[in-house]
Amino acid sequence: QVQLVESGGGLVQPGESLRLSCAASRSIFSIYDMAWYRQAPGKQRELVATITNGASTNYAESVKGRLTISRDNAKNTVYLQMNSLKPEDTAVYYCNARRTAIGADYWGQGTQVTVSS
Repeated sequence: QVQLVESGGGLVQPGESLRLSCAASRSIFSIYDMAWYRQAPGKQRELVATITNGASTNYAESVKGRLTISRDNAKNTVYLQMNSLKPEDTAVYYCNARRTAIGADYWGQGTQVTVSS
């Protein structure tokens, strides 16, 4: 079992930045592929960014160039640096850890990000 705890959300104005963190409970964090998803009110959860256990990254088109996913395996933590935030980035952001080979799929509780003037 892997527990994930997100932090770093909050209320910011358009154009500002936030950094989300997701801390994992287990030291084998390094073997998991990690991802950030978000869900806005009335919308389906959508994939924002992924980072594999080999540190390859991928992004949704809507966030390319503004959001950056990274991981620190020594700290069992994945980050989402969010720059130039827009009102449409407002959502609950969820951390996900996945290891398909062993059928592992874990979610954090989510952290609210609100972008508003």
